[in-house]
Amino acid sequence: MHNAMIDVTTNPTLMSPFHLAFPVDDLAEARRFYGELLGCPEGRSSEDWIDFNFYGHQIVAHLAPGECGASQRNAVDGHGVPVRHFGIVLPMAQWEDMAQRLRGAGVEFVIEPYVRFKGEVGEQATMFFMDPAGNAMEIKAFKDITRLFAK
Repeated sequence: MHNAMIDVTTNPTLMSPFHLAFPVDDLAEARRFYGELLGCPEGRSSEDWIDFNFYGHQIVAHLAPGECGASQRNAVDGHGVPVRHFGIVLPMAQWEDMAQRLRGAGVEFVIEPYVRFKGEVGEQATMFFMDPAGNAMEIKAFKDITRLFAK
């Protein structure tokens, strides 16, 4: 899988990778969801955790069933956005491919893929969904990535 966000032509200021650890209740399901569906290459693992390469960032699924579950939601653009969520900002074509792949796999969206701030400085595509353990994810794409932090 080509990772355009770490390609100098689409992201001229290469970023240091972040590390995120999160709870899951089934490592086999996490492996299927993150590895097979989202296409994240697997790194190290043990009987209690799995490292994944999430677009050049290190995310770690830790077996912790008691910590899994829904988070609070706040209203944003008339949608209930899960407060605790993580994700990635993709180039628009990759975002569209991801939306199609998730739809094809029957993933239920918390917030269906749509474009917000249409015609404004921060125009962006977004979608929210849950992993099998109830961790909320947001995948975004900006019409103009240089406007990522524009006010």
